[in-house]
Order: sequence, then C-alpha cells, then structure tokens
Amino acid sequence: MINFSLENIPTRTSKPRDAGLSMVMDKGLSVRQAEDFLSVAAAHTDIIKLGWATSAVTGNLDAKLKVYKDAGIPVYLGGTMLEAFYIRGQIDAYRSLLEKYEITHLEVSDGSIDIDTKDKCELISSFAKAGFTVLSEVGSKSADKILAPSTWVEMMQTELDAGSWKVIAEARESGTVGMFRAGGEVRSDLIEEILKDIPANKIIWEAPQKSQQVWFIKLLGSNVNLGNIAPAETIPLETLRLGLRGDTFHTFLKA
Repeated sequence: MINFSLENIPTRTSKPRDAGLSMVMDKGLSVRQAEDFLSVAAAHTDIIKLGWATSAVTGNLDAKLKVYKDAGIPVYLGGTMLEAFYIRGQIDAYRSLLEKYEITHLEVSDGSIDIDTKDKCELISSFAKAGFTVLSEVGSKSADKILAPSTWVEMMQTELDAGSWKVIAEARESGTVGMFRAGGEVRSDLIEEILKDIPANKIIWEAPQKSQQVWFIKLLGSNVNLGNIAPAETIPLETLRLGLRGDTFHTFLKA
C-alpha cells in the first residue's frame, strides 16, 4: 500500500504474503497501543510475535489477541514460551493453550535449551500434522555458541522437511547474536552459505536494527522476509523496502 503515485517503486507482494513478510515483535503492547499500531501499520504487518514469554504476564491478553484476529493478522507466541513448557514436560498443556486462544501459528525453537534434533523435528511434525502453521528457529541466543554455516544449512533443511512453513534465522531482539556479530554486523559469509542451499523465501531473517534491514534489502530485494521488527519501526521498514528512505533511496531507481 502506498498513498502517492510514484514511478520506479518496487513491486511489493500482496497480503497474505508468502514472501516479503514483516514479522513484528510485540513485547507487551496494551490493547489500545495494539489498536493504534494497526490503525497505521496493519497493511505492512504480516505476522505478530508476542516476544519470548511476555504473553504469560501480559494483562488483557484475550482482548489484545482479538484486536489482531479481527485485523486478520496471525499471532504466535515466542519460541521461549514453548521451551518453557517443553522443559517442564508440558507440551500437551501448550497445545491446549494454543487451542484455547485460537492461535494457529507457533514457533518451535531451542535457543535457550538444548533439544535433540530428532525431538525438535518430531515436535515440528506433530504440530504441523495437527493443522498448525509452524515456524522453527535455527541459531542460539548465546553469543558463545557459534554454529558452522554447514550446521545452519543442515538444521534449516531438516526442519523444513519436518514440516516448518518458514525457518527463522536467530538474532534475538538485540540483533547481536546468531547471524550477527556482537556489534550488530552481519556475518555475510554465513548468509551466503545458507542461500546456496536454502530458498530465500523459506527464511525469515531476524533483523531488528535498521542497518541489518538495509543490508538484507540490498542483497535480496524488497520482498525479503524480515523479523523481530519493533512496532514503531514497521512503517520505516516499509519505506526502506520501497526505496523511500535515504539508505535505499537509489537502490531501486532505474538508470
């Protein structure tokens, strides 16, 4: 959606999108804040993650979920929430929780705990076969745990084969681990290796920092899938995608 007529604007995919997704992280917005956010940014928001386990302590959760549901935007709980249930042996309770709140999407991750690859894939497959849309996350939340590019590729492919709709490349809310170095710089060699084997449209790259968003847009174009976007950065991201901000202003202009 663009309000003005401009030439040489990249063609954005239409909702519901399979590519060009903006996954927005809600870390505890109030019902009114969620309504205000959607009043200006619903067209640019494809999926909303209630970050890590914030849903466990957010007031008026039912009312907020209804706001998102009425807007036709899928919501899922952060992977840490699943991990909290998993480590306590309460996966059946987690499934019941999703059904209670009519949440159709979920994230399967092992960023805070170690889950055997076979067990993780069985989780993915079980939820996918039950009709849930599964996103699975690859990468650790620990800056001390560095995975080789070949390991990233193998894990992503294995989890896609198990039934994941998209795989999420870990960066945390800060954008300083996983795909990124401690200062937020992109591990470009890692990204290049991943893209040799995994289709770009099957990956959601967590890119909370503007410089990271710019890097991916310049590499993969306007319709790259990006995640962990702050609500206040959703519209700014869309201007980056369209070449309407200084960082990408000349990227899509025809010579």
